[in-house]
Amino acid sequence: MGRTKPRVSNEYVVGLTDGEGCFYVNLGESSRYRSGVRIQLHFHLKMQQKDKLLLEKVKNTIGCGAVYFQKEQRANHAQCYRYTVSSQTDILNTIIPFFKRHPLQSYSKNYSFRVFCRIAELVKSKAHLSKTGIKKIRVLKSKMNQRTLGLA
Repeated sequence: MGRTKPRVSNEYVVGLTDGEGCFYVNLGESSRYRSGVRIQLHFHLKMQQKDKLLLEKVKNTIGCGAVYFQKEQRANHAQCYRYTVSSQTDILNTIIPFFKRHPLQSYSKNYSFRVFCRIAELVKSKAHLSKTGIKKIRVLKSKMNQRTLGLA
């Protein structure tokens, strides 16, 4: 029988994400797409270099993604590692269901996650292939990851 990979609890992943995680939507201009825009959905956790093993445990717990070295360019900032999930399939089938089963506790991160889910649904339904869909995604994206949320 094989050895199991080290993991952390689901609740720990939620707490870490509340503090250090980011749900991100990248819109890049590209003539290769019918709408002229490429949509990429991402989930990130960034930690100092000494916590790389912790990110590996998170990856093992969630079951997808990769841990990368991210060279820090800013003076007086420690070198970092980033756990990233960028596969649309993993976002839709693993990340979103994980955080729906294990809700984020902070208002702002939970709000950004809910908006991220709405964008993911638009992508899943192929709305991102039209100019109207892209416009909806841009409006939703503008509401994500804000320091102060004046939202209802």
